[in-house]
Amino acid sequence: MKILGVETSCDETAVAIVENGTKVISSSLASSLPLHAKSGGIIPEIAAREQTKTIIPVVTEVLGEPPSKQIDAIAVTFGPGLHGSLIVGVEVAKTLSYVWKKPLIPVSHLISHIYATWIENTTPPKFPLIALIVSGGHTELVYMQGHGNYKSLGGTRDDAAGESLDKIARLLRLGYPGGPAIEKAAIQGDSQKFNLPRPLLNSPDYDFSFSGLKTAVTSLVSNIGEENLSDNINNIAASVQAAVVEVLITKAKKASASLPAESIVFGGGVAANKLLREEAGKSLSIPVFFPPINLSVDNGVMVAAAAYFNYKIVPWSKLEPDPSILL
Repeated sequence: MKILGVETSCDETAVAIVENGTKVISSSLASSLPLHAKSGGIIPEIAAREQTKTIIPVVTEVLGEPPSKQIDAIAVTFGPGLHGSLIVGVEVAKTLSYVWKKPLIPVSHLISHIYATWIENTTPPKFPLIALIVSGGHTELVYMQGHGNYKSLGGTRDDAAGESLDKIARLLRLGYPGGPAIEKAAIQGDSQKFNLPRPLLNSPDYDFSFSGLKTAVTSLVSNIGEENLSDNINNIAASVQAAVVEVLITKAKKASASLPAESIVFGGGVAANKLLREEAGKSLSIPVFFPPINLSVDNGVMVAAAAYFNYKIVPWSKLEPDPSILL
């Protein structure tokens, strides 16, 4: 079965065709990231405006000719995400479903990040599993006993990990997006230089909180002073990265020790972080799965894959974007 996946939850316009949930037939992505880099963060109106410009060219590039003969169903991210951006993808998917008379499958953006690890993987994760989704807008710990069987264990109470990294990078004048910028600066830094807080590290639940880390860095930068900041940026970046990674690994480890699990899956943009990948491999006692780096960020491939393993059709006329949906 070949499924067309459409992803427009944030600043990317991504479309792909995936066969049987694992084999990528074609994929294309257009990003408005350079526009948002100028302002240091996503501007929703600009993201949606750019997506209206790029969605048809991206779909056309992926489909080729004759388009409707190549696919068996259409999948689309309907939430969570930016409302204006979600509308673009949902309306295009609904239109194609109606015109081509193809089944329409709504997909949660967070769940789709989990399925990036199934792509081109001959030994995919085994159930039951722990999934940690870490992105710019979300930090969610999920327990999965099978396809379509999800239970939220905990999530962020305030800033998500990626959001916190974006704000800290802006504070350090490292640019946007913050995660890659901090990771690059951290290579030249000493993670032991500054003892930054690990919020909720030892809390009895599976929740996350990263706003306190951001506040601590704000105070640290103020104490260091403008004249000395440039000499300490790399050390601050390394210390921030170490704090975030320790919290993520600790929570994942706690979940895997408390619940029966055969594997742990990481997904989302922060899952591209090299230190996180290394520490997960060292610290976790059951098999760990990360998506390929290029599939850690938002993409249409993961949407099509998630739809294949969670094949729940809805009438095109009934589907509406839901920015607040999680699982």
